[in-house]
Amino acid sequence: MTEKLLQMVDIAAAFVPVDMQTADNNGDWVDMAKYDKMLAVLFKGIGTAADDPVFKLQQADSKTGGNAKDLKFDVIYSKVGATALNAVGQFTRTTQTAATSYTDAASAENEAIIAVEIQASDLDMANGFQFVQLSIANIGGNAQLGGGFYIMFGARYKAEAMPSALG
Repeated sequence: MTEKLLQMVDIAAAFVPVDMQTADNNGDWVDMAKYDKMLAVLFKGIGTAADDPVFKLQQADSKTGGNAKDLKFDVIYSKVGATALNAVGQFTRTTQTAATSYTDAASAENEAIIAVEIQASDLDMANGFQFVQLSIANIGGNAQLGGGFYIMFGARYKAEAMPSALG
């Protein structure tokens, strides 16, 4: 039998598409105890120059965000295109000094996909930190549609339907 993609991964909403300038956009917390890796993804439309989204990850010791603290990352993958994101071929890999956030200075006025991969071993698991949240702060004064989601993979236990990462 051939394994299907959704028998190997779980896809969970961080936050549904919204106008990211109306408030902070805090995603749901996902449980990394069930998976080895997670890809946090922002998928956004065109906005106004200088209203660049700030991509941030946090870790917590409960699914409600208990004792949340910033999670550092250093590799970001992105596709940024003026009006034809489908014309952008491969992802661009950006490496930064490990930081708690990332801003692509050209993404506000373009369509974009921005993704960061986290491993469970990146978390402070020894102190019970197994939950992760993607958040995009209020982007400023102009409309810009965006949504976030997680792709969980490397499940600790295989099943016909993968375990929910939402706790």
